Amino acid sequence: MKICIYGAGAIGCWLAAHLHRVGYKPNLVARGAHLDTLKRDGLQITEASKSQSIQVKAFGDQDDLTPQDLIIVTLKAHSISPALHHLTSLIHENTYVLFAVNGVPWWFFYGLGGGRTEQPLHSVDPNGRIWKEIGPQRTIGCVLYPAVELIAPGVIRHVSGDRISIGEPKATNADRTERIATILSNAGCRTAVRRDIRNEIWIKLWGNVAFNPLSVITGGTLDRLATDPGTQYIATRLMEETREIGSHYGARFGMTIRKRIEGAASVGPHKTSMLQDYLQGKPLETSAVLDAVLELASLARVDAPTIRMVQSILHMKLSTERSET
Repeated sequence: MKICIYGAGAIGCWLAAHLHRVGYKPNLVARGAHLDTLKRDGLQITEASKSQSIQVKAFGDQDDLTPQDLIIVTLKAHSISPALHHLTSLIHENTYVLFAVNGVPWWFFYGLGGGRTEQPLHSVDPNGRIWKEIGPQRTIGCVLYPAVELIAPGVIRHVSGDRISIGEPKATNADRTERIATILSNAGCRTAVRRDIRNEIWIKLWGNVAFNPLSVITGGTLDRLATDPGTQYIATRLMEETREIGSHYGARFGMTIRKRIEGAASVGPHKTSMLQDYLQGKPLETSAVLDAVLELASLARVDAPTIRMVQSILHMKLSTERSET
């Protein structure tokens, strides 16, 4: 099977390393200095206090690459549309596309049921291009739980976790999902197939909404955000509102907010992926983590004042910093 990791940053390279160890040779699509280092020196991964160098096949988004059987997209949500021309060139008739992307997915309404119209979500697919050009029917949902950091170009450090959940947007094509789960499990990733992958997305989003924006606003790591009385209070309000929105769309939150916050604290001094992007001067995944949640809140007529307030503060912070440069 030809496998491509599209958007091979920290988490994508972690997946690639695991697949490589069991004989798969995934093609990595990356960019910038990270791509240059992967091509020249390979990938260096530190995991469980052990470092390993792996020679990988790395490509840029302008490079020729033959169509793939499985594409694992680990781009940020806002980077998918700009990559469509190259990404769609890698798709053949039977290609599966696994979207391992934080936040509310562009295919959210596909197969949701409840009499809802199957349509793109404006915040993450404003022109419906992803829906039209990739198509939700070939898409598989995915939630990645490992915490991984990009230390330097071509160098990653695994912080914690090995759990992955995958599932169909519609209750169809279970065979393909089981095949992919077997590949990932054989590669040492603790992979589960979920009948309702949206529920799993909401559970992770619960933490993303609470901690990712706050980490950029304050510069705090997860342990500090989860234990400081002030940010813990704000995170609790954010989680209450996210839970109300998710519940409207059928999500079930099987733990208390306190337990979820304690889980975040236990990760330790880890920088969220959004904070890592901010520190590296990259665009932030606010469209999928904040804007899409508020879009769903508006459609459901659910009030979300704390999420809206944090969104406004974060946007003002970023706008002010841009105007000063």
